Amino acid sequence: MNTDALRYDKWFTTPEGSHALGAERRLLDSVVAQWPRRNQRVLEIGCGTGLFQQILYDDGFSVAGLDKSPEMIAAARNRLGPNAELYVGNGEALPFTDKEYDFCVLWTVLEFCDNPGLVLAEAARVASKGLLIGFLNRHSCYFLARGWRWPWNTGSTLSRAHWFTWAEMRALALVHTGFKPARTRSVLPGPPCTWRDAPPWGLVNRLILPPQLGAICAMRIDMVGYQPLTPIYAWKTEPGIG
Repeated sequence: MNTDALRYDKWFTTPEGSHALGAERRLLDSVVAQWPRRNQRVLEIGCGTGLFQQILYDDGFSVAGLDKSPEMIAAARNRLGPNAELYVGNGEALPFTDKEYDFCVLWTVLEFCDNPGLVLAEAARVASKGLLIGFLNRHSCYFLARGWRWPWNTGSTLSRAHWFTWAEMRALALVHTGFKPARTRSVLPGPPCTWRDAPPWGLVNRLILPPQLGAICAMRIDMVGYQPLTPIYAWKTEPGIG
């Protein structure tokens, strides 16, 4: 496994990273609660070491992943074994036919793409039912702490990323997929020093928040209609509201 892959996985074992991962999983599960799972094929574009593919697999999806880094794909293969189809490739020119997958997931990957609109358009081309977009919120305490180019972090990966506002991502999705987002929510409203289980932050960090408030956002785009399948989330669904 290369240095980037090792650093990526190691961060999620720290107290801060582990807490963030738990919050992101709750966010993911909340936003895609309406999607069917059984025999549904999900392609994650920019899958990295397969961490979120593992979550999707545990949630009942059939998973595939694509990443431009052979080292990341090797790490994902070590993690998932035969449970995922894995490909080295470019998200701007996916090597798949139209509507080959049921869903596509892009989880905090568009921030690092040269042409995020083209990647979104390709995802919409190969998905038949829906998209899930996870993104880093520029209007957040997390951006001020890690994304802003302070003198001491100008070389960090997060400071070089393009962080999106909710309005920017909503417009990008509409232009390049032709679909209005069905649901967008976020988690982790405070700076990273608050990402812990101790009160009061442990309680706050369990909340699923409006997209403007949290560090990490998830946007669901439905390309076909669904009825709520998970009762705990059904009452929260607001048709027509991103």
